Amino acid sequence: MGKARIKAAVVGANGYAGAEVLRLLSAHPRVELVAATSRTHAGKPVEEAFPSLPVGLTFSDTAAKELKGCDVVFTALPQTAGARLVGELTDGGARVVDLSADYRFDDIGLYEKTYGVTHPRRELNDFAVYGLCEVERERIRKAKLVANPGCYVTSALLPLLPLAKKGLISDVIIDAKSGTSGAGRKSDEAYSYCTVDESFRAYGVFTHRHAPEISEKLGIPVLFTPHLLPIKRGILSTVYFRTNDPAAAESILKNAYVGERFVTYSDKLPEIAWAAHTNRCIYSARFDGERGIIVSVIDNLLKGAAGQAVQNMNIMFGFDEADGLPVCAPV
Repeated sequence: MGKARIKAAVVGANGYAGAEVLRLLSAHPRVELVAATSRTHAGKPVEEAFPSLPVGLTFSDTAAKELKGCDVVFTALPQTAGARLVGELTDGGARVVDLSADYRFDDIGLYEKTYGVTHPRRELNDFAVYGLCEVERERIRKAKLVANPGCYVTSALLPLLPLAKKGLISDVIIDAKSGTSGAGRKSDEAYSYCTVDESFRAYGVFTHRHAPEISEKLGIPVLFTPHLLPIKRGILSTVYFRTNDPAAAESILKNAYVGERFVTYSDKLPEIAWAAHTNRCIYSARFDGERGIIVSVIDNLLKGAAGQAVQNMNIMFGFDEADGLPVCAPV
């Protein structure tokens, strides 16, 4: 007799992250996928809109009543667009993994300043848990609302947090590069094939909204500059910092995630291809006296979004953390 399955739904399943959650859940051994919502494609079979996703569902409009009875709901909507729905879902007994930034910040005022919005359900932030799986695992187990971290944020925080907690780093500069899927599924000439192909550019200098999220979680200021790579998916972050104890910092980096399946220290400098299409973060470090450099790679749609969201769900429901998640990259 098979193990019992939970009922799951994806709100905003037409975006890259939402569609990736849908794909992962469709093959999850402990999940029955019961609903996928999209205002753009409401009434269409999912497979008609996305032939690569033959999940046997028809897109519905976004409404809490359509999600009644779900054990877990993934919300993948723009900032504030799903905040009220998240409240209705948790009030109704569902557990929620939210892929927006609405509940990521401890300081709601900082969130509102960063995103230029007024938070519609500030009180929910009191019990939201930040979903950086390998760091907040015990809190995630009991959470009814998990705030999935940002993609750039994940690539930087996983190697940096163990150092920041020991007060070992300062003067942090994060130089991060992402594939174009990080910008989301939207019609914008800046992200068209002809614009990005054979080119490479910085954007969001001093204004990118992941910088305050990184700084808040580390407890120190950082300089953060993202860049757009002419590839579909993947992030490579090169992190520069100073440390007052290089030997301790190197030891911590090598041993912080020993035994973890999805976060790995490598003696070799990692490449995006090592982590692309997997839920892994692979990082390495080099030191020259008090100067340190970390290179960290993830798949922005998996460990940086949908994969980490499913990993959060696995933790919340006591499943094996690797259920439904890819560990190996294509060869």
